[in-house]
Amino acid sequence: MAGIELKSSAFNDGSFIPRRYAKEGEDVSPDLTWSGVPDDAAELVLLCEDPDAPSGTFVHWLVTGIDPTSDGVAAGRTPPGGRERRNGYGGTGWGGPNPPAGDRAHRYFFRLFALPEPVSLPDGATAADVHAAVDERRLAGGTLMGLYQR
Repeated sequence: MAGIELKSSAFNDGSFIPRRYAKEGEDVSPDLTWSGVPDDAAELVLLCEDPDAPSGTFVHWLVTGIDPTSDGVAAGRTPPGGRERRNGYGGTGWGGPNPPAGDRAHRYFFRLFALPEPVSLPDGATAADVHAAVDERRLAGGTLMGLYQR
């Protein structure tokens, strides 16, 4: 499977996400850029999840319907053509990191999937729903992981 390069000017892969992007900061989504999307992609799906959350994997951002010809999104914006879905906080769009105070650093995985056709997901889709819908038919994917600790 082809790889998509996913990056942010706010943090490097494996480094700490600045407070600005967390619940206790400005709670805006970080900027992202990507390259390597296959020409035959019909849709991109963006997922940010925290597998270290006490209650299980927590969805911080889920966006479907992203224009496959796009190459990124500015901080605090919705990706081009994208439909922001419900996050684990019960709101729509980005919900920044907010791990329990005193926990070790949590990992936040930003994943971008290129799909050959639009994906159908229920409202309130979980991370597991997204993986089940895209894992078998994705053309390419990319991951950027950031850390956050309070």
